[in-house]
Amino acid sequence: MLTQLTIANFAIVKQLELDWRSGMTTITGETGAGKSIAIDALGLCLGDRATTNVVRPNTPKADLSATFDIKGNLAANNWLTQHDLLSDDECILRRVISSEGRSKAYINGSPVPLTQLREIGRLLINIHGQHDHQLIVKASEQRKLLDDYAKHHNLLDDTAYYAKKWSALNSELNELKTSQAQREAEQQLLQYQVKELDEFAICEGEFETLENDYKKFSNSQNILEDSLFVLEGTSENDQFNVLDTLRHCVDRLSQYADIDADISNISKTYQDALIQLEDACQDLRHFHDRLELDPEQFQIIEERYSNAINLARKHQVAPEDLHIKHCELQQALANISSDDSRQEQIYTELDQTKADYEEAAKLLHESRQQAATELSGLITHSIQELNMPHGEFKVEVSNKESASLNAQGSDDIVFLVSINPGQALEAMHKVASGGELSRISLAMQVILADKVTSPALIFDEVDVGISGPTASMVGEKLKQLANNTQVICVTHLPQVACKGHQQYFVAKLTDGEHTETTVTELCEQARVKEIARLLAGDKISEHSLANATELLAS
Repeated sequence: MLTQLTIANFAIVKQLELDWRSGMTTITGETGAGKSIAIDALGLCLGDRATTNVVRPNTPKADLSATFDIKGNLAANNWLTQHDLLSDDECILRRVISSEGRSKAYINGSPVPLTQLREIGRLLINIHGQHDHQLIVKASEQRKLLDDYAKHHNLLDDTAYYAKKWSALNSELNELKTSQAQREAEQQLLQYQVKELDEFAICEGEFETLENDYKKFSNSQNILEDSLFVLEGTSENDQFNVLDTLRHCVDRLSQYADIDADISNISKTYQDALIQLEDACQDLRHFHDRLELDPEQFQIIEERYSNAINLARKHQVAPEDLHIKHCELQQALANISSDDSRQEQIYTELDQTKADYEEAAKLLHESRQQAATELSGLITHSIQELNMPHGEFKVEVSNKESASLNAQGSDDIVFLVSINPGQALEAMHKVASGGELSRISLAMQVILADKVTSPALIFDEVDVGISGPTASMVGEKLKQLANNTQVICVTHLPQVACKGHQQYFVAKLTDGEHTETTVTELCEQARVKEIARLLAGDKISEHSLANATELLAS
């Protein structure tokens, strides 16, 4: 519930701090005094759009804050916890608006975007404005009112889900159909490219092996000649070779190994070199003997090596990445081929989604029909109590044919009303006057507010066009509503004002140069005078005071 509203430099308010209690609070005042100014300030705390003229003249900024007790408000606690904004059992919404039009928003002292004020605001309070009755003639508002009463959010979610899915599938199908000609051209090109690479069939890592073999075969003659030259020089020349010379050197040095330690070390090094050279010569001889010059094999390797380079150049990749390119083209071809099968799959999914939608819409329709019967009876009874004794109200729910699936379901919802005996039920805007619409709207708001639980409700002059016994019944209904939730009501009717557990009086003061609005909580004696003023105008008599006392006592 709302516990405090603080207003600074807002419109013609210099400074206000209002404390609110549970039950019903009424706000009254003279015409033009700004009875709705507190509601306007609260609206800005809840995220309403701000303009520069809301800032009091000659002040830099307007500063507004609303404090709510959220003990027991599970939805608000969960939202604040989810956004890391929870602070004990209070929620403080603050709005600062500069004279240049810049706006800042805060929740429990933390800066937040304006959208978050609106989100949490819906969980804290519900404001019914004086022009709300003009909305109930709109089909969208009538559907919303019925759905709010029925509280079948899960059915609405299911219906909206299948409608959204059906729309998405149709969009995907249209895209596939639109790009079909382009895909066919791409498919032909890919088929040619994949076929060419399939025939070449290069394996992963094959090009590196080809490159090594090509270099080896292309240099094989030189390798044969040079390896033979080395063999001749190191081991196989009878007249002179390195191995024989090195053996003689080792023999000459080894005879002194026992005499001098330095010579022993040097001799050992020469022995090691001799062993290594013997091993190298042996390995080179084996390599030379195994090396074969096969022109046919070299031609095959050279041709494949050259083709790999040409294909890589054609596909603009490195030769060693040709295998990867081949796989990518195969996948691209498979994807295009799958698009055609995807179209067939979409047709199947569309049929299933439509069937699922029709089932969800049917359940929603049945729930709406049940709620419509209940709501029709409740509103009929309520408007008859509001001085329309022959009034009859009906919520008509009918299926409509449509080529597309509507996220709101397949129903047409119309509010019908009959005011006079013998009058046929017709759409509200055709038969109801402004005052009658206002009473019907109030009846709906009271019924819905009782059904759709809200921690606090504000009625901003929703009793416009109502007077006499009807006004008394309106006041009684609002007071009944206050048994379950906090109710704040801006009113000009004494029959409504007297029902409040708490009453504020709004006055406008001026010294000729400056104007200021004040809001004062009325004591019991002051309430009698204010109710008498509402009854009789500025000329308060003993009779009007007696009537006021009687109204408050009742």
